[in-house]
Order: sequence, then structure tokens, then C-alpha cells
Amino acid sequence: MNEELDNITPEENSESLYERSSFVVDKGQDLLRIDKWLHAKLAGVTRNKIQQSIAAGFLTVNGQIVKSNYKVHPGDQVLLMSLTAPPDTSEIVPENIPLEIVYEDDAVIVINKKPNMVVHPGVGNYTGTLLNAIAYHFQKANINTDDEALPRYGMVHRIDKNTTGLIVLAKTAVAAAHLAKQFFDHTVHRRYVAVVWGDMEEEEGTVNAHIARHPRNRKIFAPFPEGEIGKHAITHWKVLEKLNYVTVVECRLETGRTHQIRVHMKYIGHTLFNDAEYDGNRILKGTVYGKYKQFVDNCFEICPRVALHAKSLGFIHPTTGEEVLFESELPEDMTQLIQKWEKYISYAN
Repeated sequence: MNEELDNITPEENSESLYERSSFVVDKGQDLLRIDKWLHAKLAGVTRNKIQQSIAAGFLTVNGQIVKSNYKVHPGDQVLLMSLTAPPDTSEIVPENIPLEIVYEDDAVIVINKKPNMVVHPGVGNYTGTLLNAIAYHFQKANINTDDEALPRYGMVHRIDKNTTGLIVLAKTAVAAAHLAKQFFDHTVHRRYVAVVWGDMEEEEGTVNAHIARHPRNRKIFAPFPEGEIGKHAITHWKVLEKLNYVTVVECRLETGRTHQIRVHMKYIGHTLFNDAEYDGNRILKGTVYGKYKQFVDNCFEICPRVALHAKSLGFIHPTTGEEVLFESELPEDMTQLIQKWEKYISYAN
């Protein structure tokens, strides 16, 4: 596991979990088993790995899942989803860690993640993660979690250690493939609530700026509005409540890039409250002296993390084909933070 990756916050950054290879079969192509055909197309990928991906439902032809013995036809549109640099799930030890399960059926499980919980094991975080808890939960349910039966324990997206809120995991390989494609295609409904520094002048807006690693600090990311480098990223935001020196906003992700909300909000001058990596853990609006400083320090203690919560999550259910939407309440630390600011401005006025 890359240590640097564990220190970043992938706000639904499914692009780092899966990549997509697409092909159109040539007009003169003879009938050939698709696993053999793909083996010739994909350099450095074993036929056995291709067969495992096909068995897991990660391959479609003309939009339909097929088996390894499918014979390709001229004009076929072939799409293969594959894992990229997956977390090492071979050493995950099941741990009896309480989970707040919002929804569960035979295909998916939706969890409301608490703060200070890493999603998957990595350098410095080998235990106590969400996947350790999931491994225990799946073990009790007798769900096969080897990588062939259920790639990376059904994880199709991630949220940061200190970001709270909703995350979905698949319970079957077919469900994982279905959800992975939705995240990759940016069709998943995702809304976050954040507290940001500053009084926003507009009621709503859109940030459209590519995102790439910061050229000097490789642990954070930077915006590139001209699109010269990085990945395309769009965030829609609207004001929920103005509190003079801070604002409560809702952010809707059109794309899901690493640190997207944090980078985009700072780019427009509204860094997330108590976001240490982006300098939000110091006073950015108001005086740095007297009672106000003491008040802000108390706010940092109330919410000792970046003030960001994944509130809404919606997707097409991989089994029923119906659209499902889940909502979660703001966690206690963010609720208390907002209430403290409300009281402060009421006294000030």
C-alpha cells in the first residue's frame, strides 16, 4: 500500500479504484472466445486474470454481461472494468467493530461511517478499519470474500478517515461490477454538507477546475482551471446557512476526484473549516485576537476534524434495477459546531 495514498482523502474517488478498457471488435474479426481475444488485446494481463474478471461480472458486450466462452462478433462493443492498484486485502483480519448499517440486502450494504475511521488497511493503519469491520460482518454471514469471489471486499469507493457519512459496499462480485461502473460513469447521486470559512456572496454556484497533485506538496492536490493538467472535476454548491464568518454549504459532486470538495472550495476562497491539510485549521476570517480567537479555538475542539459529511448517496440497485437513495443526519460534532456559530452571531447581532 502506498503510504501517501493513505494520507489523502478520496471524496468518492472511484477513478483510483477502477479503470475501464473499451474496444470495438474489427469488421474482419473471426469468431473467437472473448477471453482469448482480450488476452491478445491487453498487454501484461494473464488470461487467468481476465477469466476471473469475466466471472466476477466485470465484462460486458453490447451492455450485457457475458461468460468467457462468448464468441466475439464484428462490431461488438466490449467494456472491461478492472481494479487499479487495489489495497492489500489479503491480510485483513476480521474485527468485531460496531457498524452503523443504514441498509443491507443480499447485494449491497450501506454504512454511515463515523469519524476517525480509515476505510481500508494501509501503512500505519492495519487494524481498526472499515474493511476489518466488514470482514467480521461478512464472516458471520458466511460471505466468501476472496478476491476472485468478491474483489477487495466489495469496496467500490472511499471516503476519508475524518470524513463522516454514507459509503456503499457490494456483497457479490456482480454487484461490485455494477456499482463500479456507476461510479466510473459519474451517475451516482452524492451530496455532502460542509462548513467553510467565509461569508459566500452568491447563493449557489459551480466550480469547474481540473485537479492534480500539488507540484510541491505531494500529499495534497491543486486546482488547474485552464485544464492544462489533471483530471476534469465539477462541484455544484449551494448555501444552506450563512453564519457571518463561516457558511454551511451543500456540495453535489458531478465527478469524484481526490480531495475534490476541499480543493474546489479553497479555490473559490472558502476553505473547509478545520481542514488542516489545506490551512483551514487556523482563523481565516475575523480577528486573531481576544474572545473571538478563544471562541474559534473552542470550535476547533468541538469539531476536531475537517467539517465534511457525506449526507446523501443514491444509485441504481444492482439487482432490482430501481433507483435507491439514502440520507444520513449530520454527526454530533458538526451539529454542535453549527449551533455554536448560530449562538455566537445571535449574541453579536
